[in-house]
Amino acid sequence: MGCARPFTARSSTPTATASSSLTQTPFQTPPAVPPTSAPPPTSPSGQLVPAVQAVEQAAVSTQLVSRTYQWSYGGKQWTWEVAVPQVLYDYYRALPRTPTRNYSVYVTHPLDDEYIGLLTGKIRQCVQQEGYGDYQAVSLTAAFVQSLAHTSDSVTTGYDEYPRYPVETLVDNGGDCEDTAILAASLIEGLGYGAVLIIFPPTAESPGHCALGVKGSEGIYGSYWEFDGERYYYLETTDTGWEIGQVPDEYDGALARVYPMVPVPVLTHSWTVKSSGATIELKVTVNNLGSAAAYGIYVYAGFDAGDNQCWNPQKSPTFQLGVNQSVVAISYLVPPIAKHTRLLVQIVYEGYAVDESYSKWFDT
Repeated sequence: MGCARPFTARSSTPTATASSSLTQTPFQTPPAVPPTSAPPPTSPSGQLVPAVQAVEQAAVSTQLVSRTYQWSYGGKQWTWEVAVPQVLYDYYRALPRTPTRNYSVYVTHPLDDEYIGLLTGKIRQCVQQEGYGDYQAVSLTAAFVQSLAHTSDSVTTGYDEYPRYPVETLVDNGGDCEDTAILAASLIEGLGYGAVLIIFPPTAESPGHCALGVKGSEGIYGSYWEFDGERYYYLETTDTGWEIGQVPDEYDGALARVYPMVPVPVLTHSWTVKSSGATIELKVTVNNLGSAAAYGIYVYAGFDAGDNQCWNPQKSPTFQLGVNQSVVAISYLVPPIAKHTRLLVQIVYEGYAVDESYSKWFDT
């Protein structure tokens, strides 16, 4: 989504904070990694000017869902009427939520690139008409996202955790911290400025939090996280009035996981078994819920022998999965004789067990 150019800005006293990136556990035979949690249940263009004007429709024949937003920035009241294709909203609404804290997959999903480009194109027009610089362009976009209603997933969706894709947040007219951070990242990346997602893991004192980091250059002041040799200045998206580099007290100086806007696959699976004489037929359905294709995937299955050992393991042929694609891999397993064991199923990608599940313990 465009280049990643830094912005220039003015702010207050500089404060530096640290970051830690997420690492993966190496694959063993079988991989010694904890089981991953199952995915939660599935739920089932505007001209930006200081006056009300309609969005340019990307497809005239497409049914549209219109929303009107109002917010303040630069001493002006802004109104933006946005029309989202109903089919695009329905598509994202029907997607299962990805079982990952790397919410960049919601930003980098490819299907809405053209639509996000339409929105950011209108923001650019406004920026040019107003004579805004880089800092003001990012701040105007941030002020729009900050003006959206902050809502709880459990209230609006019935799920404890339900990250939204950008078009969902637009149509739903708000969301919680990860929803607004995802939308802001999508728009700011689309404008050509670098962005990352800054995620604070849950602690005993805090349920966790998601915010945005905007790429900045030397001479900018405020709180930032260093990632991959660059500074990303904190941007709070859940309420109005927060400026770039200004961080809430509870997160000032805290370690966070920083996720760049790079498409990644997210692989999940489910399986069924059926007895066939002395063997067990195992059917594993592997899904790619991420934003990039995955190559060289295989299914590893066998019977847990304890101490990081496995009886009678089988490895499927390798396969590839595009975005939102699935495949069924079939294996025939021979249970060990007179053992207390359980079935182990793992999805292996790039040498890592990225998804794993077990049956209940049983005696053979």
